[in-house]
Amino acid sequence: MIFNTTTWSKYVFIALEGAAESVPAGKLELFEEGIKPAGSTFVYGNKYLQRANAAAVDPVSMPLDEAKQSKEMVFQPPAGLALFGAIRDAAPDSWGRRVIENMLRAAPDGLPETEYLAHAGPHRTGALDFRDSPTAPAEPGKLPDAKELSYLLDAAAMIQDGKPVPKKLQLLFSVGATFGGARPKAVLLDNGRQWVAKFPVARDGFNVPVVERATLELARKCGMRVPVTKPVHLPDGRDVMLIERFDRVPLPGGAFGKRHVVSALTMLKMHESDTASANYTDLADLLGERGATGFVAADKVELFKRMVFNILVTNDDDHLRNHAFVWDGANKGWRLSDLYDVVPKPQVGSERFLVLGVGPAMGRLATLDNALSAAGRFGLLKHAAVEIIQQLSAVVREWRTYFEEFGVPKAECDKITSAFRKPQAIGLREVEKAVQKA
Repeated sequence: MIFNTTTWSKYVFIALEGAAESVPAGKLELFEEGIKPAGSTFVYGNKYLQRANAAAVDPVSMPLDEAKQSKEMVFQPPAGLALFGAIRDAAPDSWGRRVIENMLRAAPDGLPETEYLAHAGPHRTGALDFRDSPTAPAEPGKLPDAKELSYLLDAAAMIQDGKPVPKKLQLLFSVGATFGGARPKAVLLDNGRQWVAKFPVARDGFNVPVVERATLELARKCGMRVPVTKPVHLPDGRDVMLIERFDRVPLPGGAFGKRHVVSALTMLKMHESDTASANYTDLADLLGERGATGFVAADKVELFKRMVFNILVTNDDDHLRNHAFVWDGANKGWRLSDLYDVVPKPQVGSERFLVLGVGPAMGRLATLDNALSAAGRFGLLKHAAVEIIQQLSAVVREWRTYFEEFGVPKAECDKITSAFRKPQAIGLREVEKAVQKA
């Protein structure tokens, strides 16, 4: 089958730190054959390059230094990709695509990539926007508030069932519902802050919003950086988790500043199908190369803790889109984002694996001694890494006590108990022996 190649030309806008308004950064051209992206180019605007606080739209495939050295330099995606990673990050993921398809009455995955990009709206992840001209205004988009949660849930249920959403619900729901991720969610306002509301799904084997919130709060108990979370129990019995957006900053007057965010997938110049070939140590190395001044060591330790925590709670959804980096202009580098999307996965088998590689000897095997074997790449001496593993193990060992404190019913705890293996059974003994020998 032969398709005609079409070209989608847009100006890429970016919100720089502390500003409510976005500025034009350059021009994107995206080429499509049918509905599939076939390639793309990007050129920075000269005016943007002269800004003292300019940030790279894509740090690995559109570096500012190269653009400043060669005016009108035309960038192309790396590693044979059709899309720049940062542009892909600004597009909706599977749930957002379902929302757009419902709104446009299209078949699943039946639209060109440019349609998903164009309809993702002003509340998409990160700081990018796409407009027709350098002077085009931002698309308006008033967010719903927490009082309208039941309506948002009703609309989400219709989309999951493949039913068209009525116009009055569509106007309310579609504004902030094209956020990334696979599960149904929406963006809303509550007490002057922006939140992602994460919804239940009828086929869930346990109460995911309640359990996910408890898991994130357990991670906070372990000393990790976690956004503020709030549980919402609706009168009809449905539960929702609210998690504050780390890519939005409240500004005076009720406006919001946007923070520039790219995924680990973008930082590693990878296609999504390649994510299982990546390792946690690759992300640690990235922090060493591109991390914000003064924060590299702390972010590497944070990343090590997250790897250990994922092992302890059997979160095997740790793919590269579930790790992100946030631009810190003041310190001229990238920070590891706050933690998000961590859910225990009940399993029968005793041998388990993460998506990303853990240690040099045993690859993706989810054991604590495997994690210890990689400690040096995170800038950790063996005794310091052992101490972290012991501390996290001690907290997670008491997960039921904490989950009850966070409002998880006993029946829900029973459903997920197989996700939490005893630390001694997954390498803690070997970890402690290793430090005794040292």
